[in-house]
Amino acid sequence: MEFSLMASYIFLGLSLAAPIGPVNSAQIDKGIKNGFFHAWMVGIGAMIADGIFMLLVYLGLLQFLNITLVQVFLWLFGAFVLIYTGIEGIQSINRITLNDSRYKDSLFACLFSGFMLSITSPLSILFWLGIYGSVLAKTTETAAPDQIFVYSAMIFLGLALWDIFMAALASGLKPLLNMRTLIMISVLSGLSLIGFGIYFGTQGIQALLS
Repeated sequence: MEFSLMASYIFLGLSLAAPIGPVNSAQIDKGIKNGFFHAWMVGIGAMIADGIFMLLVYLGLLQFLNITLVQVFLWLFGAFVLIYTGIEGIQSINRITLNDSRYKDSLFACLFSGFMLSITSPLSILFWLGIYGSVLAKTTETAAPDQIFVYSAMIFLGLALWDIFMAALASGLKPLLNMRTLIMISVLSGLSLIGFGIYFGTQGIQALLS
């Protein structure tokens, strides 16, 4: 198995994780407020959801997404999770301090937040269905089952590398920023989540009325 081919699948995983979305916004928020491990846990939670999506695509169990009521539920529930998380993030800006005695969310709460943000996101589901589904369809034509597993693991490795990078970036920014900038970034992160939530809600209502 060529190294360049495996590297291309790692890069695909990085590309899937890199676009700024709800999970990255939440990681930045948790990293600035709580530090590296809390931001990392948000990413780990999202990766667990990604792993579930990959498994469902592999098993061919995502066909039920064509059902209108399922799509409406996913859009609206995803909107609720995003808006709630964004509002909670903005309300907690008074917890931000420039010292290490700051209030910290629990690691499990951060992991669960990342999981919920990803598992309830129709964009994530459709992204995995479209991207990983097409990759899977292409590789099954020429690759053995063990090779498909390795390729999938390389995609997952790419996700993990991006998760670590985002956690390090978010937590590393804190010592370089003043209090006003920290609060501004936290508010922008929260507004970003709320914006995604409004978009999800709009899509859900349109699907319901169509």
